[in-house]
Amino acid sequence: MRLVELVEAGDLAGVVRELGALSPEERGACAAGLKAHRGTASRRENTPEAKAALFAAELGCQVTPAAAAAWLLTYRYFKVGTWTVDVLDLYPVGWRAELAARLGESATASDTVYTITEHLVHDTGCPLPASRKFVLAWLSNRANDRERPARVLGGVPGGDLLERLRADAFTPKLVPLAVERPGRVVFGRPGWLLEALVTLTAEGFADRDELVDNLFADMVGDPPGGARAAALLEALALTPAEHARVAPARTALAGRLLGRLPADGTRGETAPHLDFLRALNCTPAENALLVRDHLALLDGSLAVAAYAQEILTGLDEAGLLEPDALTEACERVLLRPEKTLVRTQLTWLDRAIRRDPALAERLLVDMAVAFGHRELALQERALDLTARHVEAAGESVLPRLRAAAELLSPGLAARAGELFGAQEDLGGAPEVAVTGAYADTLPPVPVPSPVPGPVPTATEVAQEVAAVVAGDQDVAAFERALDGLVRHAHVDRTALSEALEPVMRILPKDAHDWVQADLYDVAAAVRGDKPRSRVGLLHRVVHLGRTRPSSSFSLAGSLLAARLAEAMEIIESGTQPFLLAVPTLSTGALDAAVLLARISALDALGIDPAPVDLAQALLRVTPTADGEVLRAAGSLDSPAGRRLAHWLREGGLPHQDSEPKGWPHCEPPKPASQGWWTPARPGAAIDPEFPLAAAALVGPYVGNNGLADPIRPFWVAQLPHHREELMARDYFEPRSSQTGWPRVLPLVAESGGPAGWSVHLAVAFGLIWRLDTIAVVDALLVLAAREQLDGGLLGRQLEALLNDGWPGANRAAESLRTAADTSAYATVWSVLAAALPGLLRGTPVRGVGDLLALAVECVSRCGARGSIAEVTAIADRKGSSQLVRNARLLRDALR
Repeated sequence: MRLVELVEAGDLAGVVRELGALSPEERGACAAGLKAHRGTASRRENTPEAKAALFAAELGCQVTPAAAAAWLLTYRYFKVGTWTVDVLDLYPVGWRAELAARLGESATASDTVYTITEHLVHDTGCPLPASRKFVLAWLSNRANDRERPARVLGGVPGGDLLERLRADAFTPKLVPLAVERPGRVVFGRPGWLLEALVTLTAEGFADRDELVDNLFADMVGDPPGGARAAALLEALALTPAEHARVAPARTALAGRLLGRLPADGTRGETAPHLDFLRALNCTPAENALLVRDHLALLDGSLAVAAYAQEILTGLDEAGLLEPDALTEACERVLLRPEKTLVRTQLTWLDRAIRRDPALAERLLVDMAVAFGHRELALQERALDLTARHVEAAGESVLPRLRAAAELLSPGLAARAGELFGAQEDLGGAPEVAVTGAYADTLPPVPVPSPVPGPVPTATEVAQEVAAVVAGDQDVAAFERALDGLVRHAHVDRTALSEALEPVMRILPKDAHDWVQADLYDVAAAVRGDKPRSRVGLLHRVVHLGRTRPSSSFSLAGSLLAARLAEAMEIIESGTQPFLLAVPTLSTGALDAAVLLARISALDALGIDPAPVDLAQALLRVTPTADGEVLRAAGSLDSPAGRRLAHWLREGGLPHQDSEPKGWPHCEPPKPASQGWWTPARPGAAIDPEFPLAAAALVGPYVGNNGLADPIRPFWVAQLPHHREELMARDYFEPRSSQTGWPRVLPLVAESGGPAGWSVHLAVAFGLIWRLDTIAVVDALLVLAAREQLDGGLLGRQLEALLNDGWPGANRAAESLRTAADTSAYATVWSVLAAALPGLLRGTPVRGVGDLLALAVECVSRCGARGSIAEVTAIADRKGSSQLVRNARLLRDALR
């Protein structure tokens, strides 16, 4: 076919000549060959000339306007040239006019389709397309002012968009079409589109009233995205008369937007909607129709609540807010944690009383809701405003104010009594004098739960393994599952393999370190399944663990890996029927008598226990003074028995404190030269027969590499009697990227061994980080309940961190307030009393005012007395800053 040959040669002019020499029927017959050629040409290098020749040939072989329109919409991004006009001129005028009508329904701002459509309109004189897409494409092309090839009709000269539109023959027809449904034209489009329409309506090309009315009708029916809406309304620039005329539409639109506003969204999510609402500029009378909507938003995010508060304040100042609505607004806002909202609400009430003193009685009762706020400064502010207006309210309000004042911090109680009178003056119940010493209400001392005995059946072992592989962090579940695999593989490996088949269908999630879910690999070894890629590494880790600690994983992860790999070896060899290291308590502790019985059972079978299993068991065994257990252990002749006897006689591992050298015990600490007080890394000489994967946990410190995951419960259970050493040796690394370590602090608090410098440091960091406040507070209270919390040490550590530049005094105040609210006021005060002197000395640390406010409440509740020189020095300053006022309250409370 000659046409295809010309296309392959890239002869564009020859293609056009050949098309002109063919009849319409002959051109149509060439379409199939050209389609086949495109299929092969797309798979090899094609020159620009060949591509243009192919486009020309294919366009010239479209038989009907419908086929030509479909082809143009498929290949709408080719470059229009003079050849395009030559090819189109091969068709009759009526054919071209029908093509223009079809393209006009689908034209967009793309250069090709719109350009061809406009050319055809000018060329044939056919009616202008009236579709929204064509109007948009026209406006966009006029804005872009693209240069057109020779003989391609369309475009208007002009320096800017408005000049081009004014000179355009299409403008009188298309601008009124745009005004009919302006939302379809301008929503989601650049602001210049509406600006152009506004200008053209002002110049008489369309009716402005119709534009305004239709635009608001479109917005009510389908509100545009908030990001564009404010700009649209700004461009529209409503006159006062127009603003009033579209009031129903604006009110309806505001109602829709309030319902669509994400009340709990982020600032980025809510800002466009709020900007749109403000741009609507609804009058107080219009907003009065939406009072309930605005009241509901007071429970939303800070930005949303602040907007609703602003609107409701305007309604009240306009006299359009019912008293019940104002009371509801106070109930919703005055106990919120955001100080700005509460202060604004109190200021609103203050202005309202000044405006109409007759409302003082009701509004003071509303204001008294803030007496129950957690922030002392806001309580004091509410009390100050109440004092300003209480005389105007009259004595009838005093009983309700006295009742509300019971929620005030004890530091403000004396002043409230002076303002409102004592409760007994009204015949109420007299206050009961405290006759005994104050005592905190602390949680019950947690009792570790016993670990159930061995898993009895292979099916139950499979169920336990499935739970662990799925991510169960329970230590007892993991230990019983691991032991169950060893036990039942020893008894009937085939039955256990069959029971495990469903478990192996779901792989555990990959972790950076070795975790309990890697028990999957032991189960796979039982079945003889193809091992995961990690398993080869697992065996290398256990080999290294017997010679030196791994440099790729955490110390705890390396020990776990060693245990898993060793369990695989036991299962394969069948040499050990059960494991020694399964704990007897949920903390990971192992009863000495139980371990004695297990080793005795292996001795009777003539089995030497696996070395890593024995080492983990010794690290877990609880020291005992039971003479019968010690005598029975001493009678054992096996190497494992002799090691157990020696271990018990020596009391296990010696405890090692992590207090850094030079840490002051009396004077408030100053930051050390390294910037903050790094814990000492304790390391004791260890039994030389210990595999080093186990010895590294407590032996000479070698670093803890690969600590990528948050501390996990099984790490604590590896050393259930040595939590201090555990927390010191990089298991707690506050500067790392970990975000989950506070969750393990309650387990540390419930674990065994002294709670020394590093345990307290972990709690101190938890107080200022606010990653998991509940877990940190739980740990603090458990330590206090076990009489293991040193409040002075914790306070001095907290002071050292904050003075070293760690942010978080306000966070520490929030965390400690959570603890105090459980009626642990004396415990929290013991921490604050140690921290405050250093935080107030010199230039007070930013945020210390919040700690002072909490200290006032704690002292008032627990009855502490004395004086703190630094507090007195701040209190004696002139001025009325919140810091000075809180210091005065604390000074007075301590007297």
